[in-house]
Amino acid sequence: MDGVIIVDKPQDFTSFDVVAVMRRLSGERKIGHTGTLDPMATGVLPLLLGKATRAIPFLDDTDKEYAASFRFGVSTDTQDSTGKILAESDVPVPRARLEAVLPEFCGDILQVPPMYSAVRKNGQRLYDLARQGIEVEREPRPVTIDRLELNDYDEAARTGSLTIRCSKGTYIRTICADLGERLGAHGVMTALRRTVASGFTLADAVTLEQAKELAVRGELQEHVLPVERLFLRNPVLTVTTAQASRFCNGGALSLNRTALASESEQDGAVYRVHSPQGEFLGLGTVCAASGELRVLRLFAEAHSN
Repeated sequence: MDGVIIVDKPQDFTSFDVVAVMRRLSGERKIGHTGTLDPMATGVLPLLLGKATRAIPFLDDTDKEYAASFRFGVSTDTQDSTGKILAESDVPVPRARLEAVLPEFCGDILQVPPMYSAVRKNGQRLYDLARQGIEVEREPRPVTIDRLELNDYDEAARTGSLTIRCSKGTYIRTICADLGERLGAHGVMTALRRTVASGFTLADAVTLEQAKELAVRGELQEHVLPVERLFLRNPVLTVTTAQASRFCNGGALSLNRTALASESEQDGAVYRVHSPQGEFLGLGTVCAASGELRVLRLFAEAHSN
């Protein structure tokens, strides 16, 4: 089974738990994903099946979108409500004050990764050190927050929810914790749902229960999307039958003999290469120095001469 299936990950499952379930349901041993979700989180988890796993090294650092719930008044060692309480505060947080500081967390910012994270420090995962009670200094990392909106907020309970669109590598629980610290009230994330990832939304997703039912009926394949869906941001280049054969056998194509001949192409530009029949053959990248479109990754079978 080859292609992409979008799973609505349930709470308390790791991303690897979901992969294990889908291996059993699909009968496909080779499955990868485009980015892990913590067990606490739910939502969009794109899984790549079979030959689609070839795409993983070439996926863009696409933005992700989340719905996150938070609570002020407490901090924990994990920065979410599952962790050990470190401090508490009864400082009130008026809605107007919260809304006033949100812009400080938008745009290109620096974020210190939490101790309970998969980031490595001197070859060790931070979460392994954290479980030993060891805290180490972490270097701030650049992330981009394109959207940070307050959806609702209860001043009395100091609870609310945010919509966050951000770059890969952003820790949403750190945003909640940092907001709390900025407001002098501490803060934790209480729930997280990923609504967009790799260009896919919840509308594209199936739950594990739905996947099980589809597998029993022999209909799971109908919900497997073509691998090309991962690369819709890249323009299409349609080639001739002869060029398609050459490309599928690993040969570079002369730019002068393609539809790109009259265009000034940027070195490194990536195209979805189509056969005359519209079949997605793979990804090609422009090499301006040689005047060629070289194979970046093939997804179609080699053509016999």
